[in-house]
Amino acid sequence: MKIIGSVTSPYVRKVRVVMAEKKLDYSFELDNVWGADTRVQETNPLGKVPCLMMEDGSAMYDSRVIAEYLDTLTPVCKLLPPNGRERADVKVWEALADGVLDAAVLVRLERTLRPREQQSEKWIERQMGKVHAGLHVMAKDLGEAPFCMGNHYTLADVAVGCCLGWLLFRFPEIEWRGEYPNLARLFDKLSERQSFKDTVPFEP
Repeated sequence: MKIIGSVTSPYVRKVRVVMAEKKLDYSFELDNVWGADTRVQETNPLGKVPCLMMEDGSAMYDSRVIAEYLDTLTPVCKLLPPNGRERADVKVWEALADGVLDAAVLVRLERTLRPREQQSEKWIERQMGKVHAGLHVMAKDLGEAPFCMGNHYTLADVAVGCCLGWLLFRFPEIEWRGEYPNLARLFDKLSERQSFKDTVPFEP
């Protein structure tokens, strides 16, 4: 299998963390979707990363789809419950983390790709409102539990850890560590896992 992606994308990082936790072998092909030489649209018509290339040449895209598929490939470190409400709850955590990222990414694109005079502060404020609301709910739902789903490490923790890591990387001005010490504790614990250590985002 091959992952097409970037070292800065939190969605790519989520898939790479899952790969590592599941002890799956893969190759990693770098692609900057904003670069003039990007080729990701040849495999993903949406032009987004990550894109998982299968052995038969077919492509799978969207980090949530890929992560769910990867969890079925081996019983090592099961990240999703088999069915029912508990599985849905993990997916809700993942949707919340990805939703915070979606909003923050839109803000970053507005600030970096659009000329200053064309930027919409109302749009930025609306998206940042989603980021802060999402962080608040994450902290409330985590409470004093060791992991998002209680005592068990799941895909919810992978998604939340990648979200928080990207916010530290791209939005260090958001003081979520001080405001939500329980999220900081969770993030610090996740950051000790080898899968997270090996996938810390950086500017290439």
